[in-house]
Amino acid sequence: MMLPLFGSRKTLCDGLARRDLLQIGGLGALGLTLGDALRLKEAQAAATSPAGGFGRAKACILLFPFGSPPQHETFDPKPDAPREIQGTYGDTATSVAGVRICEGLPKTAQVMDRFTIVRSMTHPYPVHGVAYALTGMPTYTPAIEANPRAKEHYPFLGSAVDYLERKRGGAALSSVPRNMGLPWRFGSKSSLPTLAGPYAAFLGDAYDPIWTDFTGRGSKVVPKLTDNQTAEVRDPFAGLLPGGKFRLDSGELAADVSLERLGLRRSLTGQFDQARQWLDRSPDVANFDEHRRLAMSLLTTNGVRDALDVDREPAAVRERFGQTLFGQSCLAARRLVEAGVRFVSVFWDPFEPFGGSCWDTHANHFPRLKDYLLPVFDEAYSALLLDLDERGLLDETFVLCVSEHGRTPQIDSKPKGAGRHHWSRVYSATLAGGGTPRGKVVGRSDAHGGDVAETPVSPKDLLATTLHLLGIDAHTTVPDRAGRPVLVAGDGQVRRELIA
Repeated sequence: MMLPLFGSRKTLCDGLARRDLLQIGGLGALGLTLGDALRLKEAQAAATSPAGGFGRAKACILLFPFGSPPQHETFDPKPDAPREIQGTYGDTATSVAGVRICEGLPKTAQVMDRFTIVRSMTHPYPVHGVAYALTGMPTYTPAIEANPRAKEHYPFLGSAVDYLERKRGGAALSSVPRNMGLPWRFGSKSSLPTLAGPYAAFLGDAYDPIWTDFTGRGSKVVPKLTDNQTAEVRDPFAGLLPGGKFRLDSGELAADVSLERLGLRRSLTGQFDQARQWLDRSPDVANFDEHRRLAMSLLTTNGVRDALDVDREPAAVRERFGQTLFGQSCLAARRLVEAGVRFVSVFWDPFEPFGGSCWDTHANHFPRLKDYLLPVFDEAYSALLLDLDERGLLDETFVLCVSEHGRTPQIDSKPKGAGRHHWSRVYSATLAGGGTPRGKVVGRSDAHGGDVAETPVSPKDLLATTLHLLGIDAHTTVPDRAGRPVLVAGDGQVRRELIA
């Protein structure tokens, strides 16, 4: 069947190109194709009895400090270890008796009664495997790290939640995106190649996160990572000049598209709908319809755009989160959750040169922690938890902070400023709200913070627990390219220790 459109003939299914979708409802900017939607299959879930906390979270905020923070200088200090293990930081008391964290996180220490620390995260891959950490893929190799569309990849957790919620909702429409990413498309501001991780894989790019972009500029030159780094990088994650704005990377009107012209595009969708009546009974067409209507909603309504306008917040609130890109992204994430977005991810990833940003401190470790990384995280993370709690949102919003791995217990004193290298045998993560305990420590590392001593927890366990808290069976499957069921959380299990 062919679709005539202003005199041209467009093949409806396989021949429908991205430029055709640009004509039909302005969808090309969102990366949505009819072929993607038609290939989606019904999600299948294994029947298991819900455990405690099931469905307690209405939304999830994922915080991902890319590059991997050191467990010793964050949530698992070792003050009694030798100096070459302990480093230059001591520990500090928290608001929970008997629990101590790194002294570089004083504000976080005061909100310890609102979150749980997992000190026994572990897996076998000490590489920057964002895809391994955030998907159900069972194994990982660096070879696919720079290839986000490699066939080996599994769907990102937020994409799977989006897909499963759509299937569960049937014909119900979502007025806002279910899956959004901040502050910009992952890795897009770095000199690195685009890295794998937050993508929908075989679910189709219609289920990739809808990304924001950020227009502001950095105010502070961050400490260099290596002696041979020549660039002085004003990283917005460390400080912002006034005037920066979040905007929808995928939902903004092109400069030459007026609302009048958008109305004309709507009339074209009517032609399209008439031409494909023969598909009306296909359940997968509804997926395409929803994405098209969501795209139109993003283009013509202000709900999400207003949520991204953090200038609407009182100045005191913005200052509390910190005038940094990480802090303002955390504030925007809270506003998006209030607007009804189900899964919001905040990635702290490289800006410009690789050494100009993120937590990959192979060198200049202690100056970067002291003058950049720890103060920014401390201010933003504590503010987010306090803000959610004071608004009555923390109990229904799950906040997961995790990275790819940890860092070596032994400090490398050879580089300037010292360094800690990749280490995945034990590291830390934090969980707050959404049905998780307050003021709890789960698991234990050994005396040097090099191996798990008690209660190992895998990244897949965090995925399974997140699904459970969001009211999705932790053993849910989605169909791969061949229609075979694949577990969203891999071999992960709901961890009862992580549920209140």
